[in-house]
Amino acid sequence: MSERHPIIAITGSSGAGTSTVTRTFTNIFRREGVKAGIIEGDSFHRYDRQEMKKKLAEAETLGNKNFSHFGSDNNLFGEIENLFKTYGETGQGRSRKYLHNAEEAAPYQQEPGTFTPWEDLPSDTDMLFYEGLHGAVVTPENNIAQYPDLRVGVVPVINLEWIQKLWRDKNQRGYSTEAVTDTILRRMPDYVNYIVPQFAHTHVNFQRVPMVDTSNPFISRDIPTADESLVVIRFANPKGIDFQYLLNMIHDSFMSRANTIVVPGGKMEIAMQLIFTPFVWRMMERRKRALAQS
Repeated sequence: MSERHPIIAITGSSGAGTSTVTRTFTNIFRREGVKAGIIEGDSFHRYDRQEMKKKLAEAETLGNKNFSHFGSDNNLFGEIENLFKTYGETGQGRSRKYLHNAEEAAPYQQEPGTFTPWEDLPSDTDMLFYEGLHGAVVTPENNIAQYPDLRVGVVPVINLEWIQKLWRDKNQRGYSTEAVTDTILRRMPDYVNYIVPQFAHTHVNFQRVPMVDTSNPFISRDIPTADESLVVIRFANPKGIDFQYLLNMIHDSFMSRANTIVVPGGKMEIAMQLIFTPFVWRMMERRKRALAQS
């Protein structure tokens, strides 16, 4: 952790909804005049799209049915840890982008599914913001979770997560239900071993819970809407959290435990604004004091 160069990490599985949290933080940064270096977790995959297809085929030939983007073999955990460590110490680091589609790839004149070259982060950022699969990973070899000053988990209940992934991959990427189902099954061991344990290291977890039947996500026709959901927000350390203020500001919210508030799904973004804006204020105040003393 660093007072002069704070780091925020948003972590969650593919299809969990981390982009919603990123959008909220982007709005906070713009409103508060904070310049953040934005890091996309996908840029730390070890292989580009074509390389991953080859590696997957090789793994299946060797009888490995659980080769996935979630595991340590297919991600640069050491590079993520080094980036966080270096940024915390110096405010510097190197990153790249993963170009998901033709629209993202066009400005770089590259093929979709490739990486841009590594380059230095801007020299004048106020903080680092990471969104991806592995922002709070701890393994025998790497401890990424030790560096971010704020770790946020995004964890829909598993059936909802699968519905969101199925809808995205089928409607936006053209995959069949069978292909997405195969991906879910292949990723399960790495999901259990690398994704789930991170949420024991997060400061705040957001878990969306549908209020409609999602018992068979593989035949669901659409994603439950925000108004058909509740969001469970759990604080690892509730000290300093003004729950009464949140209850007053977010109608129809309630406390389910001493460290947990439940809000209507449609109020998730306003809840994030109310919760995280003070976190950003405090980080910026500590940063100003630390820079003034150095």
